[in-house]
Amino acid sequence: MTGAEILLECLKREGVEYIFGYPGGQVLPIFDKLYDSTLKLILTRHEQGAAHAAEGYARATGKVGVCLATSGPGATNLTTGIADAYMDSIPMVAITGQVKTFLIGNDAFQEADVTGITRPITKHNYLVKDTKDLARIIREAFFIASTGRPGPVLIDIPSDVQMQNIEFVWPEVVDIRGYKPTLFGHPGQIKKSARLISQSKKPIIYAGGGVITSGAAQELKVLAEKINAPVTMTLMGLGCFPGTHPLCLGMLGMHGTAYANHATTESDLIIAVGARFDDRVTGRIDSFAPTAKVIHIDIDPTSISKNIKVDIPIVGDAKNILGQLIEEIKKSPDTSEWLKTVDSWKKKHPLKYKSGDGKIKPQYVIEQIYDVTKGDVIVTTEVGQNQMWAAQWFTYIYPRTFISSGGLGTMGFGFPAAIGAKIGCPEKKVIDIAGDGSIQMNIQELATCVANKINVKVFILNNGYLGMVRQWQELFYKKRYSHTPIYSPDFVKLAESYGAVGIRVNKKEQVRAAIIKAFDTDNVVFVDIAVDPEENVWPMVPAGEAINRMIEGLA
Repeated sequence: MTGAEILLECLKREGVEYIFGYPGGQVLPIFDKLYDSTLKLILTRHEQGAAHAAEGYARATGKVGVCLATSGPGATNLTTGIADAYMDSIPMVAITGQVKTFLIGNDAFQEADVTGITRPITKHNYLVKDTKDLARIIREAFFIASTGRPGPVLIDIPSDVQMQNIEFVWPEVVDIRGYKPTLFGHPGQIKKSARLISQSKKPIIYAGGGVITSGAAQELKVLAEKINAPVTMTLMGLGCFPGTHPLCLGMLGMHGTAYANHATTESDLIIAVGARFDDRVTGRIDSFAPTAKVIHIDIDPTSISKNIKVDIPIVGDAKNILGQLIEEIKKSPDTSEWLKTVDSWKKKHPLKYKSGDGKIKPQYVIEQIYDVTKGDVIVTTEVGQNQMWAAQWFTYIYPRTFISSGGLGTMGFGFPAAIGAKIGCPEKKVIDIAGDGSIQMNIQELATCVANKINVKVFILNNGYLGMVRQWQELFYKKRYSHTPIYSPDFVKLAESYGAVGIRVNKKEQVRAAIIKAFDTDNVVFVDIAVDPEENVWPMVPAGEAINRMIEGLA
């Protein structure tokens, strides 16, 4: 087989069905073999779109997403999506073409040191210099990307390696020296944790994206109900615990619910599962949960005690460890008084917004989308105010139904991610909640949708601003709106020019009908909704402040 044939055969054996990519000179041998392959390539209109689509596919299905691009600018265009996957621990294999091996280092046409560029933003990467190593490398790449703390792996393949003929040998076993992820918690640490939980009066469970990655949502629910502890989630963790459950506190942190932030601050025990205590969650470190002991469950030992000092670290897979912990807890704590206090915060500090001034409130739009779909939909988001409103005002009941760029905060993520999610889950409704700024970052993927009949629905909360930056300028820069008012095209006409459907909404009474029409339309739909230009996201924790010191925004 040629190297290109070996690559495609290995992808099939790894269970890959879809590749998101874009052709170019240094991947022509691969694209030539794709011509006759059963593998399906979704041709995006930009390599960044391919990377985010591969992420969306991985986030929605739990499988490894695959993207493919040529050398030089093709590969560098993938890097934002690779970095995004790295920050959010998403399993992805990025395959790039490279100039011929004897030209590497000579500044050849469309040459870039892709392995050097991506080293800080990949879990591992490879430059394949010999075709005989290719099958082993692909096998290792998928294993590394999907095990332990998942992440992106890049394989850079020179074009002569793609063309060389060798005998194909499939490596049945992967054995990488020094890479042996821990899967089960240390029994001693489990016992200590069970004792600490039994003694606590004000426990709280803080759940992150690792719960979803591990498939541990059911175990989390069993633990929460067994110890009667409220559950708060990170942005990446939304959906890992039912938003309709009485113990659910929603999201915590900078734009989290006030009651989640108060409960975290006042707790005496934090059980952190698959979360990394990032700055958007903790706020001011020295004021974060000052009286709480911390149990931290994470498969990545480097995440433990990195930001917050941990009392009991447990390294391993969340699903396994929660199962161990549930078995070990013999005596549940008495949390009755604690839950009364938490309920009082829920009543005193609910999420709220002002309506009745004739303007369409973005929160109202999100509520209506939820009411129409009853939560039976996959939601992707762009980044900014639209993302935070989607996190706050939509109720997520199941894992892998909220797909958003967490750690990197990538504008332009949501639309191509929705494409990947729809390809991975064709039976599900998939929507992108967007802002008028973010949607323009990868709007060219309209062509991808129409050409492939990928009928996602995009709801643009159009406020005429780069909204989140404008909000900071309003609060902290004396309303000096420097370069945040944004000119946008006519999104309805733009959608129609691509062969999609556009719907314009200018009045509140049009919102629900537009949502229903979008879902009833057998095509890609852009719904352009003119929302209140200066509506802000509340609550908000100012940068560097404690998370219980929120601006709630309303009198």
